Amino acid sequence: MNFSQLKTALGTLVRKEIRRFMRIWPQTLLPPAITMSLYFVIFGNLVGSRVGQMGGFSYMQFIVPGLIMMAIITNSYANVSSSFFSAKFQKSIEELIMSPVPLHLILWGYVIGGICRGVLVGIIVTLMSLFFTDLYIHNWFVTIYTVFITSFLFSLGGFINAVYAKSFDDISIIPTFVLTPLTYLGGVFYAMSALSPFWQNLSLVNPIVYMVNAFRFGILGQSDVNVSLSLIVVTLCCAILYGVAYYLLSRGSGMRE
Repeated sequence: MNFSQLKTALGTLVRKEIRRFMRIWPQTLLPPAITMSLYFVIFGNLVGSRVGQMGGFSYMQFIVPGLIMMAIITNSYANVSSSFFSAKFQKSIEELIMSPVPLHLILWGYVIGGICRGVLVGIIVTLMSLFFTDLYIHNWFVTIYTVFITSFLFSLGGFINAVYAKSFDDISIIPTFVLTPLTYLGGVFYAMSALSPFWQNLSLVNPIVYMVNAFRFGILGQSDVNVSLSLIVVTLCCAILYGVAYYLLSRGSGMRE
């Protein structure tokens, strides 16, 4: 395939993925906005008024970056896992794999779709947060890079989950028993300095800690973890998951059963 054909193939896959979640926007875009608004009201206003300041900021300002990142993580993951598994379930993925479209392009098509939904939900949640507090971007590069690299990472994670999933129920196992605990223990609602030294060190095993803190630095200029280290860790995780996802796709794991 020449460059023009590759561009057309990728564009078609991405448009399909975007149309998919935009067509059912009351199920894909509206619920995160409502859920995060409840977080802002309950944790930010009601609980935050009792907590006071954290990390030198009001509690509402402190948790907003973490809640935005939580929305991006959840929706990037959910978009790719549900979309790719649906293609497996309908047997349409077999035709796509057998086509002359390179496997890298197929993977990128699904991943970009996940990134688009994650970033769009992140923008919606950010706009919602402005009704509750003031936000100022401290570092544009760190903010934008963290958003895209995190969305990329969890889109890949959703792809891998969909490869191994045997039923629609399997898609919800990882978000429920892995993503949710890691997110809540990732420094969204608290500063790591509030933890004992043991739990601070244990938290460093959680990759979401690096994403949340990098994003919080980008917006507030405050982080519990070295920002350069955070970006390196997340980037390395992306490289590893991309290699795993491509390997599974090239082998046809879980797709030719």
